Amino acid sequence: MDIHRDFAQVAVVEDGLVTDWGRVDCRPQALREFADGLRPNDQVALEATGNANAVAVLVEPHVARVVISNPLKSRAIAEAKVKTDKVDARILAQLPAADFLPGTWLPDERIRMLRRLSAHRAQLVRGRIRVKNQVQAVLHRTMLPRPPVTDLFGTRGRAWLEHQTLPADERQTVGALLRQLDFYRAELATVERRLAAEALDDPVVRRLMTIPGVDAMTAVTVLAAVGDFHRFGSADKVVSYLGLNPRVRQSGGTALAAVP
Repeated sequence: MDIHRDFAQVAVVEDGLVTDWGRVDCRPQALREFADGLRPNDQVALEATGNANAVAVLVEPHVARVVISNPLKSRAIAEAKVKTDKVDARILAQLPAADFLPGTWLPDERIRMLRRLSAHRAQLVRGRIRVKNQVQAVLHRTMLPRPPVTDLFGTRGRAWLEHQTLPADERQTVGALLRQLDFYRAELATVERRLAAEALDDPVVRRLMTIPGVDAMTAVTVLAAVGDFHRFGSADKVVSYLGLNPRVRQSGGTALAAVP
């Protein structure tokens, strides 16, 4: 199944023959009706997209196996000279038929929920940083001195900011940015309370928090990213999966860079 937002292009391999099945609407009811027509010994291969997990959850109970193509390892589609929905679906169908499709791990509903919450929190944090940088940009372009406080956006920092002389438009800009910052803070507090509740009830999170420097938010984010730690053969593989193992690129005896 070559999945898009509104539809999935389906190809079928049976007895060595590849046929185009057609399109199925990517809506829950249509996908359930499609899955009802599959056989218990069928295997379904999906392209890795934003809605692939949702499709897999609907289809998986009806078939023997659902595989979401690992985009880092399945290069046949990306390197195809002719790339259409039908071609992609045919390649996806042929790879598992030949037992040559590396798949990705499918998380359960709780891990998917933690991933959604963690991603939402990350977006809020980035938004908060962006707003703070915009306020600092106003101070810079209006040649105001550095604030005499550590936290410009705390009570004392805002009081100092309120007494600074700014052009009327810049004052309006700062006011709007501070209101956005208050919104981000409130939303972050709501998300973090939900994540903290999950952390308190999870023994894996509590164990991760015994690592120096790892707080509840970091621990639950790691759990959301990894899911089942037992699916990794060693600690080194977990570290590599999280991108925490720097490696050296070297040429002619000169180290070019150390990258995660």
